Amino acid sequence: MTTATTPADDAVSFDHRHIALENRDDVYVIGDVHGCPDALDALLERLDLGGNDLAVFVGDLVRKGPDSKAVLDRVRRSPRLLSVRGNNERKLIEGAASLSALESADYQYVESLPTAISWDGGLVVHGGVDPARSLSAQSREDVLTMRSPEGDGYDGPFWFDAYEGPPRVFFGHTVLETPIEREWAVGLDTGCVYGGSLTAYDVGNERFVSVDGPDHVERSSEKIVTPDSS
Repeated sequence: MTTATTPADDAVSFDHRHIALENRDDVYVIGDVHGCPDALDALLERLDLGGNDLAVFVGDLVRKGPDSKAVLDRVRRSPRLLSVRGNNERKLIEGAASLSALESADYQYVESLPTAISWDGGLVVHGGVDPARSLSAQSREDVLTMRSPEGDGYDGPFWFDAYEGPPRVFFGHTVLETPIEREWAVGLDTGCVYGGSLTAYDVGNERFVSVDGPDHVERSSEKIVTPDSS
């Protein structure tokens, strides 16, 4: 398991929450839920979180799926569930998108989400980081939307193919045919809302746990990445 130390809080330019894992039991990072509460419930049932366990989401809890409010209700009401902000949460905050079912408490929760959550050796963000720059040189826009340092599309090259750490970055945003597990990058958006799966990564035991997602939205195969085996 990677144990390198994440740079100190004041070394990053974006807002983030640092947490200690020493007194936790099982810790998981969960991929993009996109408003799919049934898949979330099935995954949480499999994880069977105890009172001292923790699950951290990579953002994009909302939009595209059948019931974003139900997902927000589940996450914000549990002390064992934390999330970073994804680009779809940002769209709600900035008014670029809206969900009529959401109430003021839901919007307050979305606005409270940090751009990143870190612990010693790990960093959870929605998009990724530019491998050519230090962590302190990354912007909020970088970590929210990064796919390729050369653009935001699916043509690549992808940031995670060049990133050499530390810290180990756990991310979503880029839809993957299968999850990525590398020394310094763990990719978890396996297309839950597109008929793929909702995936969690067990940080301590270094394994994936997945459940099937609904086939709720169609997506072009050109926007689903098949990861390199490296």
